[in-house]
Amino acid sequence: MRIGGGIEKPYSNPDEWLALVKDLGYSAVLVPVSYDAPKEVKQEYKRYIENNNLVLGEVGVWRNPISPNEAERKEALEYCKKQLALADEMGANCCVNVAGSRGELWDGFYSENYTKDTYALIVDTVRDIIDSVNPKNTYYTLEPMPWMIPDSPDVYLQLIKDIDRKAFAVHMDFTNMINNPYRYVHRSEFIKECFEKLGPYIKSIHIKDVNMKKVFPCVIEECMPGKGTVDYGLVLRLCESLGPETTVFVEHLNTYDEYKEAVRYVRSVAEKENIKII
Repeated sequence: MRIGGGIEKPYSNPDEWLALVKDLGYSAVLVPVSYDAPKEVKQEYKRYIENNNLVLGEVGVWRNPISPNEAERKEALEYCKKQLALADEMGANCCVNVAGSRGELWDGFYSENYTKDTYALIVDTVRDIIDSVNPKNTYYTLEPMPWMIPDSPDVYLQLIKDIDRKAFAVHMDFTNMINNPYRYVHRSEFIKECFEKLGPYIKSIHIKDVNMKKVFPCVIEECMPGKGTVDYGLVLRLCESLGPETTVFVEHLNTYDEYKEAVRYVRSVAEKENIKII
């Protein structure tokens, strides 16, 4: 297994970037350049990744290709394609985005996110992105979200069937799907269900923790691994079952030192469980 996360410090060349990666204890990395970087710059970072026993796990998109605003939708769709092409060029495990929302906020919660028309639009949009790029070395994936599709393992399996593209796969974020009290109190069973159903399709994983507060009607919040109630021994055993090159990433932390702390915690659990993290 390999672990990575955000950097949260500036860098201007591969040497500076690599020094930060090593200091953070990462063996997996997020893409360090944008699609519009000069080709020679992209190739130099790729060489650094390959020559330093790192794995490029993800190229992020974080745009709304199903926006009801036509100009925003077209711009986001084009960006999705460029980032997928970057992932293919760099040999990333996957390119990852959210499905998108049918409201003003790109990642917002709206009733229209769950209509049949929106589902059909998501299917058509993902097909368009994949067919336009025709990737050979990577996959396009959707990160599960609490309030948009996919929000469960079964919905994700249905998307795989309906999108029907070999280059469509799974980005796992089990925490994002712990979005109601039942899943929270049965979180270990739910996490196992996620891996059992989606395991063959998983290309990269976000690892976070979660707490539920005794506040009416319901408040469930993500947090740093080790600061919540998730059984991380279980999580790491499930990740390990996917193979030694599986990439896991801590995310949504605020500082460089928080990323270091999170990685130290995950590695400490792995050591106790006799699980190898490169």
